[in-house]
Amino acid sequence: MTLPIRIVIGMLTGTATGFAARLFFAGSPGLAWFNDNIAYFLGQLFLRLIFMVVVPLVASSLVLGVVELGDVRKLGRIGMRSLLWTGLLSAISVGIGIGLVELVRPGEMVKAEVRDELRAKMIPDSKKVIENALGARRPVDAVLGLIPKNPLQAAVNALEGETLALMVFSLLVGIALTLVDPEKARPITELAEGVLAVSMKIIDFAMSLAPVAVAALLFSLVVRTGAELLASLAGYVAVVVLGLALQLFVVYSIVLTWRSRWRPAVFFRQTREALLTAFSTASSSATLPTTLRVSEENLGIPRQIGSFVLTVGAMANQNGTALFEGVTVLFLAQLFGVELTFGQQLAVVFMSILAGVGTAGVPGGSIPLIVIVLQTVGVPAEGIGTILGVDRLLDMCRTTLNVAGDLVIAALVASDEGEAS
Repeated sequence: MTLPIRIVIGMLTGTATGFAARLFFAGSPGLAWFNDNIAYFLGQLFLRLIFMVVVPLVASSLVLGVVELGDVRKLGRIGMRSLLWTGLLSAISVGIGIGLVELVRPGEMVKAEVRDELRAKMIPDSKKVIENALGARRPVDAVLGLIPKNPLQAAVNALEGETLALMVFSLLVGIALTLVDPEKARPITELAEGVLAVSMKIIDFAMSLAPVAVAALLFSLVVRTGAELLASLAGYVAVVVLGLALQLFVVYSIVLTWRSRWRPAVFFRQTREALLTAFSTASSSATLPTTLRVSEENLGIPRQIGSFVLTVGAMANQNGTALFEGVTVLFLAQLFGVELTFGQQLAVVFMSILAGVGTAGVPGGSIPLIVIVLQTVGVPAEGIGTILGVDRLLDMCRTTLNVAGDLVIAALVASDEGEAS
């Protein structure tokens, strides 16, 4: 039985047992204890094993990707192609999401008493999110923050928002290694190769726990949320999931058929392990090791292209996040009766695309940026509490699209470079 099949079985088992536990043991101390101690432990053990090697993996794969390209001009060309595809696909993604919101208008489906109840339940969490968002840096400081004063500090804080700074440092190291004497660069290159190999082996250990961990994570999610919350926000959840599905199966299929050698059915079959890992972890950063392996072994994308495009893409190419943020802002505007002008909707599109690039690739990383967009267009920021209960489920869905988008762009770039095997 292959790993993807075992992960699917784990997903179905965790979901089914979660609903059964809520049906028969809702409110019991035993269920709360099991969820907080057993299910939580198994899920977090898996996630921590993966997150533990994200920093060395990102640094070593970017350095090696640049070194193996061997040409700064080729690096610039690949980077520009990746950026253009990211911008185009993100714009299409946000356009799909906003079009569906305007067509379905899910915000008008939620009754006023349900809206007030949801806000009341989530007030403590929304206050914390708003405070974090208001503490965001100015644009000038954010750009300067891409150049770390202390690379070690950037590595320590990578999963708390400084991943881009670590990436910039790693890219500069890789570029410098291509420009110095090969004999002097060889020890550092060999060190990076060793770090990458060890990181991938640790990931193999973690993935052996994936089926059980996925069952535990979904069990915990269902026990905490249940079907009642999903029912009250069914229109909103349906619009987000439908938009993500259209981008994944329609838009990506079109561009793959148009600009690559991969047939969509083959592409999705070969990448299913990475997509299932993305769904279960809700983190493109945690999925990166699997994405890199699937790209090279299953799709035949050269390592030097995959290492660069996929590692940068885990942070900078987040179509699903961009779509989610655009849908959420317009949904909350409808929910609170705020009519957005055409200009404000364009601002939402533009800011959602930018937010998709700057969002941390960890669970819940997009929520603070949504608060900033809400405040910009005059929608009550505390409304974010309305959707926090279903965010984890939608995070799993949008992360799947994010990772698929990374793999699609890597395939497109490899085809454009004539290096797809």
